[in-house]
Amino acid sequence: MTSLPESMSAVAIREPGGPEVLVAEQRPVPRPGPGELLIRVAAAGVNRPDVLQRMGFYPPPPGASDLPGLEIAGTVVATGPGGDPEMLGQAVCALVAGGGYAEYCVAPVGSVLPVPAGFTMAEAAALPETIFTVWHNLFERGWIKEGETALVHGGTSGIGTTAIGLCKLFDIRIIVTCGSADKCDAARALGADLAIDYSAEDYVEAVKGFTGGTGVDVVLDMVGGDYVPRNLACLADDGRHVTIAFQRGAKAEIDISQLMRRRLTMTGSTLRARSADFKAALADEIHKTLWPRLSSGAWKPAMDQAFPLADAAAAHARMQAGAHVGKIVLTIG
Repeated sequence: MTSLPESMSAVAIREPGGPEVLVAEQRPVPRPGPGELLIRVAAAGVNRPDVLQRMGFYPPPPGASDLPGLEIAGTVVATGPGGDPEMLGQAVCALVAGGGYAEYCVAPVGSVLPVPAGFTMAEAAALPETIFTVWHNLFERGWIKEGETALVHGGTSGIGTTAIGLCKLFDIRIIVTCGSADKCDAARALGADLAIDYSAEDYVEAVKGFTGGTGVDVVLDMVGGDYVPRNLACLADDGRHVTIAFQRGAKAEIDISQLMRRRLTMTGSTLRARSADFKAALADEIHKTLWPRLSSGAWKPAMDQAFPLADAAAAHARMQAGAHVGKIVLTIG
């Protein structure tokens, strides 16, 4: 601990607002507590929850850093009291509840995973938030399995491109929606079985046509609002609807009798506020099930653009513009 600097560069949120409210600051280097590691950050993922936090709509949970940033990759430089000294110097990526937009970040040891073989730090930083989200919601809550079909909105987002990759790894057909023909082309190039331009066609009819009228087994929805009843119309009997965000509103009107007649399941989750024990169990399952495939070179995340930490505002502006395909990351050092 004595070799660590006292202060670090970080990007903070001055006040709720647009990308311009992200400001560079000097902050004290955090110190890890019991069950925690201190990571010198090489790269940090940029995610829509960061944008929502910056706008004042998604405050960090109690005890979390007020700095944005939910996923990082870097090198372990210190452990909390009683920590394993063999962790020092290891290249890792981690899911954190905040604090990623900084040169140093504390992470719970249970949410830390080794950087997969052959991955750069930027690629590793693009993994935790989206993989934890997709794995838990599509595979655990949605019970998707080999041979089934999923519908995922936002096909070229970090979540969408990760869902495409994981579905291809596990022999699951995936349909995505995108906002333009170019984005549909990009989604198909990444492996989507069908990409629907929602600005030009009715995705419900397109899904029915592609599935021969049967529908999909799982919908992973980050849109909410008036999409929800349309999503239910896309589901096959015994289908599952999983909500992870509600960009078009938190309220929806649905026909309850449809749930009963067709034995549909509706569920959803948020990840940030879940307990450290839950995240550790999820990390362990992902490490055992998915990490060997990543280290074998079976899949890497789609990378959009990397920005220096000082240009975090530009990274947020790119995400809000919606032109990105895949993950946006910040690089540090």
